[in-house]
Amino acid sequence: MKYKLTAMLSTVVLALGFSTIASATLNDRGSGMIYDSDQDITWLADANYAKTSGHDADGIMNWGAATAWADGLNFGGYDDWRLPTVTDTGTSGCNNTNSGTDCGYNVDTTTGELAYLFHSILGNESWLNPDGSRNTTGCPGTNPMCVQSISADGVNVLNLQSFIYWSGTEYAPDPNNRAWILRTDVGSQHAGLKGHEFCAWAVRSGDVAVVPELTTVSLFGLGLLGVLGRVATKRRRC
Repeated sequence: MKYKLTAMLSTVVLALGFSTIASATLNDRGSGMIYDSDQDITWLADANYAKTSGHDADGIMNWGAATAWADGLNFGGYDDWRLPTVTDTGTSGCNNTNSGTDCGYNVDTTTGELAYLFHSILGNESWLNPDGSRNTTGCPGTNPMCVQSISADGVNVLNLQSFIYWSGTEYAPDPNNRAWILRTDVGSQHAGLKGHEFCAWAVRSGDVAVVPELTTVSLFGLGLLGVLGRVATKRRRC
């Protein structure tokens, strides 16, 4: 009987473990942080926190100021924040096309952490289609405003600007003057001059979830464990 009870308890615990594992790509970890399970990175929930926090009047900074802000940020008990990275593929520098490279519209989203979040997870499209024609569905209106979606898996991104965001990756052909950027206003990735002022969105590697939140399923499971325990006690008394 003891063996059977132990097996039952193990089954319940395993079932709870699997049922409470988030299957979503974006997971709200609370305290202003969002975990991106596809890329195993954690974003600030506020995409313009430099402004919200009062660090900068409008959150728009040159590359040096943006990287210094992210590197010096201490948020949620973590001090290893940074700007998102870009991977330069193909020949060194921008391989500009309308689809499938590291640079231009409709880029290969695996080349950029922010590009992946913006396009692959949030579902925002580029201003141009892969054939070079105007995308009137994903970026409607007379002006290119490609931030149409700010949520996925029931998780909302706050203050996502339709503008330009810095990456922390310098542009290899001209590292002294340029760094990679993502234009959320038109949905393109390329290089920008470090002296120009753009937005900054901090991210860190890995997850921040340490203690899982008690969900309805887990509370039900704990109640079930209690019932099994009482059953076992009554059986021992027989």
